[in-house]
Amino acid sequence: MKEQSPPKIEFPCAYPIKTLGRNSDGFKEFVVAVMRKHAGDIDESLVTERQSGNGTFTAVTVVITATGKAQLEAIHCELRASGRVHMVL
Repeated sequence: MKEQSPPKIEFPCAYPIKTLGRNSDGFKEFVVAVMRKHAGDIDESLVTERQSGNGTFTAVTVVITATGKAQLEAIHCELRASGRVHMVL
């Protein structure tokens, strides 16, 4: 069986980034600020927030215009390094 390589992403493109962190004041705003730092203006209609069933965690998804692999890596690294974000997808 031939091993499949991951699909190639053609930049620029709309790219959703989902973050998961503890439910706390300002979590969504923090995530959006990091995205703006690396991706410029963010359309607020492309930002969604959802709390876990017990309210402990919050998932924030932001659709950005991705311009390259380096940009995506920088976003992921800054979010993970913050200590506020438990997972980035």
